[in-house]
Amino acid sequence: MGNASLRDIAVIETLPFEDLRGSVVAIDAHNWLYKYLTTTVKFTDSAAYTTDDGEEVANLIGIIQGLPKLLEADITPAFVFDGTPTDLKADEIESRREDRQRAQERLEDARQRGDRMAAARLESRVQRLTPVIHETTRELLAHLDLPVVEAPAEGEAQAAHMARHDPLVDYAGSDDYDTLLFGAPRTVRGLTSSGDPELMELEATLDRHGLTWEELVDAGILAGTDFNEGVTGIGPTTAVKEVAEHGDVFAVLATRDASIPHVERIRELFLSPDVTDEYTVTTDPDPDLERAREYVTAEWGVPASEVDRGFDRIESALVQTGLDRWT
Repeated sequence: MGNASLRDIAVIETLPFEDLRGSVVAIDAHNWLYKYLTTTVKFTDSAAYTTDDGEEVANLIGIIQGLPKLLEADITPAFVFDGTPTDLKADEIESRREDRQRAQERLEDARQRGDRMAAARLESRVQRLTPVIHETTRELLAHLDLPVVEAPAEGEAQAAHMARHDPLVDYAGSDDYDTLLFGAPRTVRGLTSSGDPELMELEATLDRHGLTWEELVDAGILAGTDFNEGVTGIGPTTAVKEVAEHGDVFAVLATRDASIPHVERIRELFLSPDVTDEYTVTTDPDPDLERAREYVTAEWGVPASEVDRGFDRIESALVQTGLDRWT
């Protein structure tokens, strides 16, 4: 999700992971979870995360594998979940559904042929965040006493809002680029990767191109977003150039005798998104690790061998960071 072509104009640099120590990151939960979900599916026998009823809960393994990296660096993750998607996103959602369906058909064919390598590649492409995955993710995070924020609409917009306006929140966390258009001052990308993440900065991007935030949003709309098709022949670099020359998206469209349906609504969606300040971010969690282990292994049948090391690392990280605050 998100307009990957924005990378061509965004100011992005490598961020030493150690520099994130002690920070609070408002993480796009769907983006973070999907990364670990597909990784878990790819490298774990499906029997380890499929219940007797056929429910797939690879998310539980992914969460326990992914959290230690953050907690060991004393990073507080505030997981921001999507709310109701705007109707402008209907085409994008339908396109993704069709892509999954095609991948599912190819997966079934690969299984019938006995092509295990092809099947393994395709399994991650058919993954989706099911109601059970949503439910179990929230429940596990509650047992771990980690902040969960329910966005009224787009999770990226809420994460950007928190990073922009909440003095407790240092970064938005997402591998997508729309946080830039939603106004996040600093976005950390690659939190699920094994190496150092990346830092995407709004002000540096605006300074590089001599744009205001509003003008950057206009350029993004011209190039295309999750909510609209871009104008034919306009990529992000051309969009920046034309907005700088003509002033805004409306002037550029008039010059090209082009149109973008609902352009005013799309612009407003980025500049004044539906967000909330009704949330709590605590930086000193008090998890019930015994209950969390029981929830994952006893209630959902995940083998203890798949999560023991992750739980041990989480426990050690919380003990150590707690001691650090007293020294």
